[in-house]
Amino acid sequence: MPNKASTSADSSKSAGTLSCVIPAYNEADNLARLLPMLHDELDRTGMAWEIIVVNDGSRDHTFDTLASLSEQIRGVRAVHFSRNFGKEAAITAGIDMAHGDAVIIMDADLQHSPSLIPVMLQHWREGAEVVYAIRSHREDEKPLKQIGTRLFYRAVNRGARFGIPPDAGDFRLMDRKVVLALRRLPERNRFMKGLYAWAGFRTVAIPYQPLTRESGLSHFNAIKLLHFAIDGMTAFTTWPLRVVTLIGLLAAVVAFLYGSWVVLSYFIWGNHVSGWSTLIVCILLFSGLQMMSLGVMGEYIARIFEEVKRRPVYIVSEEHGSGLPRKRRNTLYPLSGGANTVHPDLPDPLPDDVTLQ
Repeated sequence: MPNKASTSADSSKSAGTLSCVIPAYNEADNLARLLPMLHDELDRTGMAWEIIVVNDGSRDHTFDTLASLSEQIRGVRAVHFSRNFGKEAAITAGIDMAHGDAVIIMDADLQHSPSLIPVMLQHWREGAEVVYAIRSHREDEKPLKQIGTRLFYRAVNRGARFGIPPDAGDFRLMDRKVVLALRRLPERNRFMKGLYAWAGFRTVAIPYQPLTRESGLSHFNAIKLLHFAIDGMTAFTTWPLRVVTLIGLLAAVVAFLYGSWVVLSYFIWGNHVSGWSTLIVCILLFSGLQMMSLGVMGEYIARIFEEVKRRPVYIVSEEHGSGLPRKRRNTLYPLSGGANTVHPDLPDPLPDDVTLQ
């Protein structure tokens, strides 16, 4: 016999609301295809819904495309940044502005299929609080990228109390309580894959394989991926600092043993200290170790520098369209830190207990 509380929860979720967050940078052509498809898929869910597209300072005609689509398609809210702040900031803004009981994050390049949304919703109704899509394989990637991905996730997960799924991306559904938890995280260095994992909650992984990009090219090159990996490492693990400490300790022990050998050999066998080349090699070796150590510490100090300035994660310059009505709630949750020039008298995203008239 079904549990009454479970049945009540399922029916409540079936009648709930759904937000779909899409970060976009130079994706005008893809958005023109994606939004009508997504509209039809969301309509089939039977839930009240909204689509929030965050234009991350695009340089193509994404602004004009979104302005037009937000008028043509009910429930589309276009949010435009004052400049390019990055995908992590765009996702943060979308999460901040989403008002659905469930929030789905997906890319604008049509590689995340809207057909997976019903599967995610089903798992959510069955009790999952996070449903994320995980790649079934990486055979379509270059071998060097595959190796780099494996090394990165092994490094960032080493010794951690939680694990970041290696083959999971941003394509996921989150319950409202997860969204509110993420909004309470104040850091400016937003490595979202790590924040999702750090928050925890009941998770379900579903396999998928990204579709072929319909238009345009990926904006992530090798340099950007390297920066992204460094951001993730410094945001969620301190073991590089410990490695530097161990290297320094080992170098000191080796130097002490070698120095002791030189002194003993002089007094016992009368060997004169020789080897100008040895001296130069040792100086260069230890200088390199020192520079490497300073570089590792500098990366962490740079993150501290970014955090203490407390600049907003993003700045919203303009909006088009409208999404779900803002709900009045009893609890005010802190926001992750964004600025909105559209409603300068109120913080944006609006706190859940504020309603615009």
